[in-house]
Amino acid sequence: MAGTDRRLSEAEAPARGPVVILVRPQLGENIGTAARAMLNCGLTELRLVDPRDGWPSPKALNAASGADQVIGDATVFANVAEAVGDLNRVFAATARPREVVKPVTTPRLASNEIVAALAAGQKVGVLFGPERTGLSNDELGHADMIIEAPLNPAFASLNLAQAVLIVAYEWRLAALGEGEARLPLGSTVPATKSELEAFQRTLVAALDAREFFLTPEMRPTMVQNLRALFERQLPTQQEIQTLFGIVKVLQRPPGPRRGSPKPD
Repeated sequence: MAGTDRRLSEAEAPARGPVVILVRPQLGENIGTAARAMLNCGLTELRLVDPRDGWPSPKALNAASGADQVIGDATVFANVAEAVGDLNRVFAATARPREVVKPVTTPRLASNEIVAALAAGQKVGVLFGPERTGLSNDELGHADMIIEAPLNPAFASLNLAQAVLIVAYEWRLAALGEGEARLPLGSTVPATKSELEAFQRTLVAALDAREFFLTPEMRPTMVQNLRALFERQLPTQQEIQTLFGIVKVLQRPPGPRRGSPKPD
């Protein structure tokens, strides 16, 4: 959140991540928003190559919106060669075709390679070029592989923070593993099978009383369909209680509405 020095716990950081290297960034605000994107995904090591407006930058700190850790620990280098000197693998993110023969991959596939390299004990970095021109041929020469996002070919323009976020997010997904979809339940818990069974019995009894089932032959299949419907939804205890209340209200004989005037 804005105004907070946000530091990751070990549980929040999925693995040691790649170094983010911003080459000749032009605006402090863009450095700050890139740092914010990094910390969103659990990346904390930022390197700057010859930032145009110098360093440190109050504008970068303000734009980081709480990613003070990333901004405060950022290191500055005079050129790309120095910035990547201790790295084993280097990727370069660019949307501009260059006259450099390098393998090209997507952020998703690159992330798998980054995770594998980090797991093998290697140190990995990703280069991002300046906002207006991108990386030069000489700067791309330091990279082992180029990352290109499969965006609209007629308009593949990203700002610096967007480019960083795409690569950082794909790395985080790869580091955490695919995982399964989850359903946040808040303070409640899923209904027990006995609670679900009790509700279904109440519902079926109410439907029987109202002659909902058209024929005795159709009843078993329709009851099974109702059971499958509620089982598939994984209702919570609170939701089951609400459904109980609905059925009980519907079982009452019609009466005067609440707030309606009483007869004389």
